[in-house]
Amino acid sequence: MYGDHREDKNWENPAEEGRSQEESWGWQEADGQYRWSRQDSVKEEKMGDREYNRMDRSYIPSEPVKMPGKKSSMAAKAAGITAAALLFGTVAGGTMFGVNTAGEFLRDKYAPKEETRVTLETAKAPEAKESAIPASTTLMTDVSSIVKSAMPSVVAITNTMILEQRSWFGPSQRYEVPSSGSGIIVGQNDNELLIVTNNHVVEDSKELSVTFINDTTVSAAIKGTDSESDLAIIAIPLSEIDSETMGEIKVATMGDSDALEVGQGVIAIGNALGYGQSVTVGYVSAINREVKSQDSTSRNLLQTDAAINPGNSGGALLNMRGEVIGINAAKYSSTEVEGMGYAIPISKAKDIIDDLMNRKTRVELDVNKQGYLGIQAVNIDDTTVAMYGMPKGVYVYKIMEGGAAANSGLREKDIITKFDGQTIRSKTDLQEMLTYYEGGSVVTLTVYSLENGEYVERTVEVTLDYKTEAESN
Repeated sequence: MYGDHREDKNWENPAEEGRSQEESWGWQEADGQYRWSRQDSVKEEKMGDREYNRMDRSYIPSEPVKMPGKKSSMAAKAAGITAAALLFGTVAGGTMFGVNTAGEFLRDKYAPKEETRVTLETAKAPEAKESAIPASTTLMTDVSSIVKSAMPSVVAITNTMILEQRSWFGPSQRYEVPSSGSGIIVGQNDNELLIVTNNHVVEDSKELSVTFINDTTVSAAIKGTDSESDLAIIAIPLSEIDSETMGEIKVATMGDSDALEVGQGVIAIGNALGYGQSVTVGYVSAINREVKSQDSTSRNLLQTDAAINPGNSGGALLNMRGEVIGINAAKYSSTEVEGMGYAIPISKAKDIIDDLMNRKTRVELDVNKQGYLGIQAVNIDDTTVAMYGMPKGVYVYKIMEGGAAANSGLREKDIITKFDGQTIRSKTDLQEMLTYYEGGSVVTLTVYSLENGEYVERTVEVTLDYKTEAESN
């Protein structure tokens, strides 16, 4: 082993034997100093009295020099692809943004503008939460905050009706009879405030007026009616409503009557007996209750024990969130029955209301401007319907030569059931509708024609004539 000689105190200057210093390992003298250097061929050497073995390191390879490695070609390719994709995405995104921006600009500038259509808005149902107060207790507590919020949306309606009374001893006589009802503000268009009510509140009306929460009264006109559902929309020109009143009224919040359950609390608001707005409370007694009206029309209504009296018709039935879930319609009254009021479910009425809100407002024209159909007709009443199975409406038994009907697809023996979407049940209905349309107007009639022994529904377009002087008189 190398190194033992460093601890030998008797060691003196060594001398090399058998080899030159340039060819072996050993101690070499230089400038009076001894250094250890290579002498390849010497395997043993003597230093003083000792012998030392030499380690031959010629077979040990030198340590390889580490050269800097090259990056993987796959990594390089992946990096290139990623960079290309990023560049492409950036360019494509910028291009699409520019195209979309230009498209929207051109559409807004050159596309035709659509007419504004009014629709009934329904409130979103809140998330279900457990209430610390039972529903029955909630109903019996103070509901003034609900009423205070909803009352500006409810109006009183006064109607001057034309009542025709027949006599056994002479011709029938017509009387003007005042009546009252209620309505709910459901929307507005560019020019009018729109109010929903019952058809029976406004039918046969000569004059209509509406009273708001601040006791301001303005005139109104019928915009659309549907006798089958007993719904009607009346309109008030916004120009007729002062700014103070507009600041006090509001459009009602619509609820979801399909989500009602029997036993839930309700609030009825309306112009009971024509005395002004009043409030009653109760419960939902039944849902989808089939009720027959005086004209034998069957409807599915909400039943409630909240008092609904004459004048309440057309008013609001609210849930305990203050949302309209029904339109008060009728009360069953007798000495044997108490507490049975009915309302039209708002969810079932929504589509009809949307249609009526977008009808032509009925403003009676001067006689010389009113349209003329040019037919002779009779009524198909309930008795005839029951006996012969004919549709109820106006039976055309003669078409006047040269008149508006003669130049259309209307035929003799047709039965008119609708005039421009409005239900027609009698000649009076048809004559009234003509007072709102000027000569030259194009209207659509819904008629039933007898074909192969069966009545088939079809539509006919007619361009109205003007009444002649003789006809006007």
